[in-house]
Amino acid sequence: MNKSILILKREYLTRVKKKSFIVMTLLVPLMMAALTILPTYLAMMDDKEERTIAVYDPTGLILNQLESNEFTKFHYIPGPEFQELSKNFKSGNYYAVLHIPENILTTNRAEMISDKQVTFDIKNLVTRRIENIIEGEKRKQVIDETGVPDLEKRLSATKTDIRVETIKLGEKGEAVKSSTEIAMVMGYIAGLLIYMFVFIYGAMVMRGVMEEKSNRIVEVIISSVKPFQLLFGKIIGIGLVGLTQIVIWIVLTLVITAGATTFIGQGSAETASQAQNIMSGSQAMGQMATATPEAQNKVIEIIGMIGNLNIPLIIFALFFYFIGGFILYASFMGAIGAAVDSDEDAQQLMMPVMMPLIFSVILLFAVAKNPEGQLAFWASMIPLTSPVIMMVRIPFGAPAWQIILSMVILLGTILGSIWMAGKIYRTGILMYGKKVTIKEVFKWLFYKN
Repeated sequence: MNKSILILKREYLTRVKKKSFIVMTLLVPLMMAALTILPTYLAMMDDKEERTIAVYDPTGLILNQLESNEFTKFHYIPGPEFQELSKNFKSGNYYAVLHIPENILTTNRAEMISDKQVTFDIKNLVTRRIENIIEGEKRKQVIDETGVPDLEKRLSATKTDIRVETIKLGEKGEAVKSSTEIAMVMGYIAGLLIYMFVFIYGAMVMRGVMEEKSNRIVEVIISSVKPFQLLFGKIIGIGLVGLTQIVIWIVLTLVITAGATTFIGQGSAETASQAQNIMSGSQAMGQMATATPEAQNKVIEIIGMIGNLNIPLIIFALFFYFIGGFILYASFMGAIGAAVDSDEDAQQLMMPVMMPLIFSVILLFAVAKNPEGQLAFWASMIPLTSPVIMMVRIPFGAPAWQIILSMVILLGTILGSIWMAGKIYRTGILMYGKKVTIKEVFKWLFYKN
């Protein structure tokens, strides 16, 4: 075991000290923070631009009903000025001209004329406001035609928003509010994280073995280390490299994002207020003002439902299946790297090995729809798919005995896969310039070391 620890340290320290590791470890959080912050910051910067839109409305339906906000102004113009702008747009110094045709109630079409491509926000703002006004006009016409008093209030009273809340009973019979959607999202995220980790760093093990095979110095190591110790140390060492990088990425991304967001928020309080004004301006009849408390309550409710999940179990299972799934597939990848001499051969053998992992991602939706079904049960027991599938089932409250059984089966399979991969590694790492068949690889398993 001491030799495995020495190999682990060598693999870990060698890779962590590489310039590529340091650069990528620092660069990825900066990129993630930039992708998170820059779009919001740039959008807020764009919102400062003032625009004036000329409005020509021969119908009179929206006359003086399009209210201006801090950045977008609406200026109503008469027919002669509209004709002049149609011939010479630049003479009016407007961002665009909004034309409300006389048949808008039947065609539901309006025109926005400009010498440049109108932005999405401006088009969406104008569209939503005109829709509200025209809908109100059409409702008024229907009410006038029917002659029924208070018809609009009666119709509004029929609108119904049904919410089915799910209540989960605990082991002691206590009732806690739960959410199927939150459990599904948690399972999806956990399953995809495991898939990405296993795929990326499992391939790193294979490349590391292939590099050692091309380096004759490894022959000295093989003579003094058992195959199980050698491959086990390599897999755990690279796995710790991956965990180190992921933990640093998460911490740095959160720190950079929080720091940059705070800086932007402190320096742009006025900008944030302006952005809120734009959002409220895009809603008619003051809907945004009434929605804000509801949105806050919804966030609090979601946080509460997340807290009602078995978070300690989810975190423990996430790390267990992270590590277990990685070791399992990394041992297979290590065996592939030892058995081949070229990248082409490695890629051909890699796909069949990774197919169960890819298949488990394909099953995510089906398992989330029915986490208690036979498909979900067996996929969470089979060790090649259990690291992803069981993480989908746990947020839904998978039985404890099934979780324990899945973990035990995975642990047993890991020991067997490392032993098998170690046997292949010891023989294959010394084979040069020869195409290896599957039949020959199976013979390596029974060689006496």
